[in-house]
Amino acid sequence: MPRVIVVSNRVTDLSSARQAGGVAVAIADMIPDQQVVWFGWGGAISHTTDTGYGETSCGRSKTVKATLTQEEHDQFYLGYANSVVWPVFHNRLDLAQFEAGYFDTYKRVNRRFAEAIAALLRPDDVIWIHDYHFLTLAKDLRDLGVRNAIGFFLHIPVPPAQAFLAIPEHVELAHALACYDLIGLQTKLDVGNLIDFFLQSVFGHLMRDGSVRVGKQSVRIASFPVGIDLAAFSAVSSDLERSAIETRIVGVDRLDYTKGLPQKFRAYGKFLHDHPEFKGRVVLAQIAPPTRESLEAYCDIRVELENLAGSINGLHSDLSWTPVQYLHRTFDREHLFSIYRGSKVALVTPLRDGMNLVAKEYVASQNSDDPGVLVLSRFAGAAESLSDALIVNPYNIPETADAIKVALEMPLAERKQRHGKLLETITKENSAQWSANFLTHLTAAHRHRLDVNDKPLGQTVTSTDWFKQKSGIEKGA
Repeated sequence: MPRVIVVSNRVTDLSSARQAGGVAVAIADMIPDQQVVWFGWGGAISHTTDTGYGETSCGRSKTVKATLTQEEHDQFYLGYANSVVWPVFHNRLDLAQFEAGYFDTYKRVNRRFAEAIAALLRPDDVIWIHDYHFLTLAKDLRDLGVRNAIGFFLHIPVPPAQAFLAIPEHVELAHALACYDLIGLQTKLDVGNLIDFFLQSVFGHLMRDGSVRVGKQSVRIASFPVGIDLAAFSAVSSDLERSAIETRIVGVDRLDYTKGLPQKFRAYGKFLHDHPEFKGRVVLAQIAPPTRESLEAYCDIRVELENLAGSINGLHSDLSWTPVQYLHRTFDREHLFSIYRGSKVALVTPLRDGMNLVAKEYVASQNSDDPGVLVLSRFAGAAESLSDALIVNPYNIPETADAIKVALEMPLAERKQRHGKLLETITKENSAQWSANFLTHLTAAHRHRLDVNDKPLGQTVTSTDWFKQKSGIEKGA
């Protein structure tokens, strides 16, 4: 069986990856079935120009951790990745910082990582690169002569083409992305947006077989919704009941401007204002772990959220009841699962999100005999398949406030019916199925690429046909 070379921005120890959350959990879930070499930044910053690599083995698999210089951290990670790509891909052009020098450092780090990866490759290795930090990595590997299968999975959303085109380097990024064999995205809408971007940025051709041709390169694009490992939730005690506060509403979101936290707090405040009979009976427990706190936009959202929590508590609390419990810290996953299970409502309201696994984890944690209710933003990727949640527009504060009341008063029969359908969906879209499906399609896409590269264009899809297809994609066809 070939090794899988997994590349992500952050690498953690294989033995503790499941506790890290996010991309790390998805990678950890496939390690038992694959021989994995996990490559990426280990979190260390070198104060010299010596940027070595440390290896740690765990069974058949191992990690290879790189270091970054302070300049690379500031310009590659905080700079281009999180101050340009992240806001643009979340359709926040107003927060993007198109600073000169960021992209050069971004490319330099991608090139350095490519050289290190190429040095450890075997001929049959499969390379699976994750997320927005490495948009140009496949091109660097191809330039170094690597002919292995290279797949890319983007965990964040793809913006509409017009937003993507605002990035000054969008043409270079398009050509770099075309060097992948397969690009995996979270939703069908993301697939439509990326194809649209290729067509508009570099006059790509959408082929009848579903691939996209950019010059002599052929790349396949498809949606692979990230799932969770349901077995992990079997550790949640079946007899763990809800806390004494029966009507706890839970939110678990990184402190990020994409997560809709101010909108969530305002909706909860309006709910209390409109329905004073719930005062003293309901609590919003918002867990907001810190992230990228050195960036100005993240400092601003923290101040805004603290002010909103203080305002709501000041208006509505009494000596025996505080309506908002705002917890700006990290909780381990087992503790989170228990919190999910003990909460009657989960309020998941991102303004834009690639998937949002909190929504799926909440559903998996529930007692099927007395399940809670998921209130979910229509702008989370999870909403594409979790249609039996209460779907809301987080920008519409009254609508979200009304959904909170509906969730709290929902009859048991309806809660069980909705939960059953949601659980069925996340069981089908589990993490093991996700990784296996992606790797299978990557092998096929690599064979296809080798077969068609350097050949004349075959039949393409006309612009009229494409926009008909795109309309179907956006409707979830």
